[in-house]
Amino acid sequence: MASLHDLPDNGSRAGRPVPPRSINYKRRGEIYRWLHRGVIFAGSLAIMLVVLMPVAWLVSSSLQTEAEIVSVPPHWIPDEPTLRNFKAIFTADEGPVSYETRNRQDPASGSFIPSTAKNLLPAMFNSFAVATLVVVLNLLVGLPAAYAMAKIRFRGRTGSVYFILATRVIPDIALVVPFFLVIKNLGLLDSILSLVVTYLAITVPFTVFILIQYFESLPDELDKAARVDGCSRLQTLTHVYLPLSLPSIVAVILFAFLTSWNEFLLALMFTQTVSSQTLPIVLASFTSDFTISFSFINAAGLLAIVPPVIIAIVFERYIVSGLTAGAVKG
Repeated sequence: MASLHDLPDNGSRAGRPVPPRSINYKRRGEIYRWLHRGVIFAGSLAIMLVVLMPVAWLVSSSLQTEAEIVSVPPHWIPDEPTLRNFKAIFTADEGPVSYETRNRQDPASGSFIPSTAKNLLPAMFNSFAVATLVVVLNLLVGLPAAYAMAKIRFRGRTGSVYFILATRVIPDIALVVPFFLVIKNLGLLDSILSLVVTYLAITVPFTVFILIQYFESLPDELDKAARVDGCSRLQTLTHVYLPLSLPSIVAVILFAFLTSWNEFLLALMFTQTVSSQTLPIVLASFTSDFTISFSFINAAGLLAIVPPVIIAIVFERYIVSGLTAGAVKG
């Protein structure tokens, strides 16, 4: 009887040699896999550069003087980083700004301050107040509506869902005049409440749609079990479905906040004074002054993106799961 040492030691199975062609196929498959990974990595790197390069330039230019920011070739890294642009934002209201004082300033030195610079911080507060109110009211209106449409069977339920979605097909520019007439009749012109009302009309349909999809993905047995235990509809929503729907709620919060924070057209139409103007309106006013300070505008733009970035970082782990909520049911 032959021992194990008598079998041919050539990397074969049961004494049969492996054909060289199969070895080549295996090596070729490994090469293809590495090539596929390299293409994906290169594509991801290119997309990341396209997305991050404007942000990197915004940060870099906010720390440069006006002479350095307009130099050719541009300086991606400031030669002498300065915080004078940010200092000007927080001290812009300490002295009067007139044509004479602005005319004596040299824009190339980076010391030019637009006359509307003192309105930036109040506008940031207005934007934050509007966005916060819109988020809170979105949840108060959207959560009960989505729960009712997802778990309560009533006549016209499907038609109601399609009607809500149809309201978002209409472009915002077509709604400016109707919104203006409604806000004027309510006496809310030049008030942040006018923005809250109109932003709710824009964001609530999307909020309800996202939450409906998520609630429908949850088993109906949860609702029946809570009802059998004596819970009312409101208790079932607050004690059963809200803890399970945190990802979708975070997605709704981000959508409502960013929409309210960045909206420009309706804010331009419904606000006229500093007491109600939001951040996009004040940022746009920096380009229509005596002259333009790019470094100052970029510093203001950097401050404008800080709150959304902080919110996105805090809720980052819920964003993807929230936006894909309800995509797979069962």
